[in-house]
Amino acid sequence: MKGLFRPIDNAPLIVFRIFLGFLLACETFGAILTGWVKSNLVEPKFTFSHIGMDWLQPLPGNGMYWYFAAMGVLGLLVMVGYKYRFSIGMFTLLWAGAYFMQKTSYNNHYYLLMLVCFIMLFLPAHRYASIDARLNPSVKKLTMPVWCSWIMIAQVSIVYFYATLAKFYPGWLDGTFTHDLLERSITNPALREFMTQKWFYLFIAYAGIAFDMLVVPLLLYRKTRTIALIASVIFHIFNSITLQIGIFPFFALSFVVFFYPPQKIRKVFLRQKPEVAEDGGNYEGAGLLKYLFVPYIIIQLLLPLRHYLIKGDVLWTEEGHRLSWRMMLRSRWGDTDFRIIDKKTGKRLYYSVSHNLTHKQKSGMETRPDMIWQMAQRITEYFKFQGKDVAVYADTHVSVNNSRFKRLIDPDTDLAAVQWDYFFHCKWILLYDEQGNLIQ
Repeated sequence: MKGLFRPIDNAPLIVFRIFLGFLLACETFGAILTGWVKSNLVEPKFTFSHIGMDWLQPLPGNGMYWYFAAMGVLGLLVMVGYKYRFSIGMFTLLWAGAYFMQKTSYNNHYYLLMLVCFIMLFLPAHRYASIDARLNPSVKKLTMPVWCSWIMIAQVSIVYFYATLAKFYPGWLDGTFTHDLLERSITNPALREFMTQKWFYLFIAYAGIAFDMLVVPLLLYRKTRTIALIASVIFHIFNSITLQIGIFPFFALSFVVFFYPPQKIRKVFLRQKPEVAEDGGNYEGAGLLKYLFVPYIIIQLLLPLRHYLIKGDVLWTEEGHRLSWRMMLRSRWGDTDFRIIDKKTGKRLYYSVSHNLTHKQKSGMETRPDMIWQMAQRITEYFKFQGKDVAVYADTHVSVNNSRFKRLIDPDTDLAAVQWDYFFHCKWILLYDEQGNLIQ
């Protein structure tokens, strides 16, 4: 325990704050410039929020452009360390709002960004190379307790551990998913032909497992640290080029500063920063570590395990898929037709899903049980506003990783009358055995 409170040079945390602030600005301004905000938050008539947060909907008109612009400015303020606690706190709040507001473009790095911003809110990342420290000299400090680095190492270790664990399933091990992913992602015909050869997509599949499994241990060990860094650069740059996943590759690389000795980070990035003596600790932040970060890490360790407690294969049911670091694992294709019956007259009613959803929303909704259920609730509210009490049934067929299409939702279940089960299996999601036979 004494080792956790030993003061060390705070260069890694300072450099990470600067990287993070820059990347936050790139992510949010980039979301505006690339049309992400327009297609996901401006054009839709409504968004599929996380269940329980349906009240969280985009601002009207051009409000979401200003929303993301404000986050971009806050990111720059984090980078320069001005009003740091307020800036990172407001960004975390706004980013959490945007994250929980929509699931159509769900991405694990959006979740990781929210978690890291939450952690950074409580860390003393503004003590050096910041406007705060310049305006108020009492803020300036050259050290931090060593646990500040270990919290970040623990967070990234959890991500890579569960990312590794999730890949041990047949569709990854036989290369099915990596083949499909490369075939869809590579636009150059010659390059696509090369990358979809069996030896290549199998190499990518097993290289992905090896990287996720070994990168943290190799970064922790001094003799292999630089080799791991080079491998990380190659791995993340390859993903950035082929998969076009925004800032995530560079965000993941920025965690490397916590694995190198603080003196090394200072000499590379902050050459003007005075050298500090690292001696006995004064238990700085003991309450914060004990009462906030220890429970936080425990929750992060347990949350990705919840799908093991839910009946059925998470690859099929999607129950417990989110918040579990199940990254880039499967492709889902399918279609859903809703049958709407007026309970009073028994007549079938019409609702145009295509008219009320964007193409992207419709494609995502048609294969995911939670979004299908939410769509049924929307349809119910639509007719309730017209004074009609309806039953809503879904006829859904889905293929995972190009397997044969199977019915996903019980077509005889009125989705308007059932609740979403947060902790257990929803019985109206059909289950199959390994041979594809219906078991429920």
